[in-house]
Amino acid sequence: MTEREKMLAGEPYDPTDEELTALRIRAHRLSQQYNLTLETQEEERREILDALLPEHGEGTYLQGPVQFDYGVFTRVGKYFYANFNLTVLDTCPVTIGDHVFIGPNCTIATAMHFFDPLPRRMRVRENGALYDIEYGKSVTIGDDCWLASNVVVCAGVTIGSGCIIGAGSVVTRDIPDGCLAAGNPCRVIRRLTPQERPGQDG
Repeated sequence: MTEREKMLAGEPYDPTDEELTALRIRAHRLSQQYNLTLETQEEERREILDALLPEHGEGTYLQGPVQFDYGVFTRVGKYFYANFNLTVLDTCPVTIGDHVFIGPNCTIATAMHFFDPLPRRMRVRENGALYDIEYGKSVTIGDDCWLASNVVVCAGVTIGSGCIIGAGSVVTRDIPDGCLAAGNPCRVIRRLTPQERPGQDG
């Protein structure tokens, strides 16, 4: 397997791999270019977004600033909206459904490091270059979700469709469909009623 294949499969991989390094540099450059545009520069933003997030649905809108680690490993559905300061560490696939709203200062992080400190340590190549070994876990967010401000979605989490995640939450475990959840760690508070569930009015 290539390092890219290992990374996307959630296997330990070397992030200093030449292909992965080039993809990261590209995404960081595109993120910076997007952040330097004004929201009135619609055509420029559209061109950058098409390159940064090639798998995005119609109506995708990123307020900016944004920061993607790779971009090409994130897929967002139709009418996705993200407010200021979205960060996505997509070392493993990130899949976001249709009609998802994300508040300011939110992070989606698929990246993981070993709990054991010994394999987590930096390593030294024969030429003196430093590197480490990492891995990741995919994140999925269903349709019609609203993540309020300052939410962190951790590696390996699935948030079901029609959920609301309260401000300041750290989502460390799966959230079933149609729930109001909040806290650190994020827990289900209650099921949303049919009248409350996002997307009920079309």
